[in-house]
Amino acid sequence: MNIKPALIVCGIIAFQLGAQTNPGYRLPVSADQARAVHGQMTATAEGWIVETRAHPDWPGITIELSDTYWDLSGYRAIKLDVRSLDPEPVQAHLRIDDSQGNGSNSHSITASVMTSSHTWQTITVPLYRSPWTLSEPLELNGMRGYPSAGRIDTDRVVRVIFFLAHPASTHRLEIRNLRAEGWVQVLDTKTFLPFIDRFGQFIHADWPGKITNEADLIAGRKKEQHVLEEQTGPKNWNQYGGWTAGPQLEATGYFRVEKIKGVWWLVDPAGRLFWSHGVDCVANTSSTPVSLRENYFSWLGERNGEFASCWDRGSWAPHGYYQDKTPYQTFNFGHANLIRKYGEGYYDTFASITHRRLRSWGLNTIGNWSDQRIYLLRQTAYVATVGFNSPSIAGSQGYWKQFNDVFDPAFRTGVRQGVARMNKQIGDPWCIGFFVQNELTWGSDTSLAEATLASPTEQPARAAFIQDLKSKYQTIDALNRAWGESYKSWDNFEQNANKIPDRDKARPDLTAFYTRVAETYFRVINEELKAAAPHQLYLGCRFSDVNDLAARAASKYCDIVSYNRYRRLVDQQKLPEGCQDRPMIIGEFHFGALDRGMFHTGLVPTESQQERAACYQAYLKSALDNPGIVGTHWFQYRDQATTGRGDGENYQIGLIDICDTPYPETTEAVRQIGDSLYQRRHQN
Repeated sequence: MNIKPALIVCGIIAFQLGAQTNPGYRLPVSADQARAVHGQMTATAEGWIVETRAHPDWPGITIELSDTYWDLSGYRAIKLDVRSLDPEPVQAHLRIDDSQGNGSNSHSITASVMTSSHTWQTITVPLYRSPWTLSEPLELNGMRGYPSAGRIDTDRVVRVIFFLAHPASTHRLEIRNLRAEGWVQVLDTKTFLPFIDRFGQFIHADWPGKITNEADLIAGRKKEQHVLEEQTGPKNWNQYGGWTAGPQLEATGYFRVEKIKGVWWLVDPAGRLFWSHGVDCVANTSSTPVSLRENYFSWLGERNGEFASCWDRGSWAPHGYYQDKTPYQTFNFGHANLIRKYGEGYYDTFASITHRRLRSWGLNTIGNWSDQRIYLLRQTAYVATVGFNSPSIAGSQGYWKQFNDVFDPAFRTGVRQGVARMNKQIGDPWCIGFFVQNELTWGSDTSLAEATLASPTEQPARAAFIQDLKSKYQTIDALNRAWGESYKSWDNFEQNANKIPDRDKARPDLTAFYTRVAETYFRVINEELKAAAPHQLYLGCRFSDVNDLAARAASKYCDIVSYNRYRRLVDQQKLPEGCQDRPMIIGEFHFGALDRGMFHTGLVPTESQQERAACYQAYLKSALDNPGIVGTHWFQYRDQATTGRGDGENYQIGLIDICDTPYPETTEAVRQIGDSLYQRRHQN
């Protein structure tokens, strides 16, 4: 037996969601199909109040159909509204299973949201990768999102699980309105290829602002020129973007931080209050791999003609289809569109108009990963990033890379060399400061110590850890008693690579060495950076997931602690207990939607450009109201290529699209925030 959605099913009345969506379908759930897991549940008119216990693995609610299933063929997503009934937010998850799903295979999908106290948030689990599906299977490679079949068997959904992941405390949450929403459009596989036009856009869809010919590009340039002439930027801003209507503080000639009446601020070189309202990847970054995928594209420029500069070779592919296919050929449609739009001297024109755009939109900072040909024009304040190479802890794990062995002398040498390459940015008053590395995998508060013990005997970090243990315990018998081990000698212990001790018994030593690793990491970078750039700020490493020990270490040595926070709000963002009092900066965040011909929303999905704009404003207001945050940097300036970058990311996350056209909804939202950000911040 299956339960097939209709306009009225089991007394559930469908409702209209908007002009471009289908009637929503409230999933019918009977009382015997829902059960609490590691907690209690109380039914409400539209859902349940869930009370979870502390410390179990996956507390929440499981809804399971025994001899029936939901047929959700053609629906885009399943959604659930959730809010925390406690003061503290918590990450909440929603998992959808088909009849073969078990949470760890391709028949399960999970999504999450950071709850907000007493404010409703929506968890959206996409059943399809994009708004389009194909009539027959077709292998499409090198993209995170693309037209495809359902991510699970959408005609046999049998289980919905709402849960928390390993909560450290009890939680009370309310959930409601479990529903399926949105249609997918079926495209004919036989006529699908090629699916990218000469401008880098999706062929099989239309949307407001889509470029159809070169005349559209020229018309867009002229239209934007009028806008930039009329809206030149916020009043009461100086050349750096500091607030001239605010107090005059000491002018040091460089950016610095200062806490004023309990609120952290940046102060610009002229001594004016400054809050960093910025955007990352301000560059011509939109190359896409074309090797082994040439049939995806209706046009690729001649290699020796007008668009020869759009061709390149790529080797960066840490994940995905191209990971083992380097080097590969790339083509940059964004570059080609600049040539068409601006003609001779196109990149200089692009750089100039970019600075004008940023000021017009109320942005005062060029963020990470940006082109020095643009930011060294010194018309907008900027941050720079220091990268370097040094040996890693062999036993460590990492999404982007393994963790540096900070006890290897090559670590300091690598940092010093990386800093030295910043010779154009060091001493530049327009440079706010330096990020060093990005989104390292810090793991749990024992992970780096365990990884060190799992490394070869010649690993410098391992030698340092063993020396710490010898200094503390003196004899191997004392170590054995503490750890519950039976090593015969220190030599026996040193030769036992890959043997991890009982975590509970060894925890004090594991966390102590983890702290030493983290503090050494930040201290060495601080010493090398400040030796070369004593007047500029050390902005940290842009934490993604991080534990308290690493955050405390960062607060000892960073001027500002940086986080990449892909959430709806950051009003609750704060440093953990035990940290030095330091300001924070958000190095990355974004929202995306799929109503402009793109295949992936990025990390925080929204339904439309209008909702995307509203989310931007809500996020910025939450940051401005947080006394510890001194800036936010949107990731990124331009959409990623429709067919993906080297690791497959193809997110609709730009302030401008692949054709250099600003998204009017989002840029207007950015402008409104920029016009009022200092007044709002100063009220705190």
